[in-house]
Amino acid sequence: MTAEQADPQIDRPTVADGAALWRMAKDSKVLDLNSSYSYLLWCRDFAATSAVARDEHGEPMGFITGYVRPDSPRTLLVWQVAVDEAHRGRGLAATLLDGLVARTVTERGVTTVETTITPGNTASERLFTSFAERHGARLEREVLFDTAVFPDGPHDPEVLYRIGPLAP
Repeated sequence: MTAEQADPQIDRPTVADGAALWRMAKDSKVLDLNSSYSYLLWCRDFAATSAVARDEHGEPMGFITGYVRPDSPRTLLVWQVAVDEAHRGRGLAATLLDGLVARTVTERGVTTVETTITPGNTASERLFTSFAERHGARLEREVLFDTAVFPDGPHDPEVLYRIGPLAP
């Protein structure tokens, strides 16, 4: 962010943010777009493990959706990260990720972050690699879902990035 721009407010999404999150995911042209309904539900049911960045007018300009894995309650799985095109290239995704992880470490005792990234998604690869480096955490990668398991046609493999342990 430049000196002229205010620092974004990072907080929990609300149902009223669902449409903006859906639009940002759609406009990214990289993310798998879920139904608009799912973004509304996500903002209601997983707000505690998700984050939205707001501009000086309170409008969403980026988001991260995530959840704590039911079978691994100290693991935050980051589902989607998107930044509105007008706000890209300013480190907003890293600010969102740092803020969300700090919150879930404090509130839920999270020690590990996971996400999946398709090969060639350089922006996401950089985001999570640099996160691990900033936090002095180990980064492990392995294919979680190979191309063959997707029932709806050709799909790139999803590579699991596991980052941790994170310091409290």
